[in-house]
Amino acid sequence: MNDIDWDKGKWTTPPLHEAIKEDGLYVTARENSDAWRVTSYGFIHESEHALLAPFEQDSAVEVSFFLNFAAQFDQAGIFIRTDETTWIKAGIEWSDGQESLGAVVTRGVSDWSLCPTPGWNGRLVTVRASRSGDAVTIRAKVDEEPWRLVRVAPLDPDAVVSAGPFCCAPTRSGLTVHFTSWRTAPPDASLHPHS
Repeated sequence: MNDIDWDKGKWTTPPLHEAIKEDGLYVTARENSDAWRVTSYGFIHESEHALLAPFEQDSAVEVSFFLNFAAQFDQAGIFIRTDETTWIKAGIEWSDGQESLGAVVTRGVSDWSLCPTPGWNGRLVTVRASRSGDAVTIRAKVDEEPWRLVRVAPLDPDAVVSAGPFCCAPTRSGLTVHFTSWRTAPPDASLHPHS
């Protein structure tokens, strides 16, 4: 794996505050920050704080952060962007009183999937996006537990794509996320590593 320097990325929307320290990047989200397009809610939000660098074909990107959420829709993880209407965000979101692992895949309009992850709060979460062929495979884990498959989504193999850590605070002020690493690696060997 190769670490990506925090100062190599470019923000989609600058956060309220950012600080690079010896133990990682601290990002304070702006209140009402979010990424969503149309589905069910009817609105378009393009105010996420995503720190992006090129995401090449046949590679993987990993982001790790400490989970410390408490308000509705607090979220952090990895953001993958082709353009303003084609993007993916995946990671942990605090929804209806609990932390959940999920993804929003957006191709013109957004979809959303969530799975509760009780006991993950206060621990180190890693989200991995692996790009190969016509897809991106997203996995996540907490601490040193096994990887969980989150999503397989289509991704044009010829598209110019960027990816990196993101966070949002749709309902409150004061959310600060401590990201500990941002790395590139070879892509996953297969969709089903144990088969």
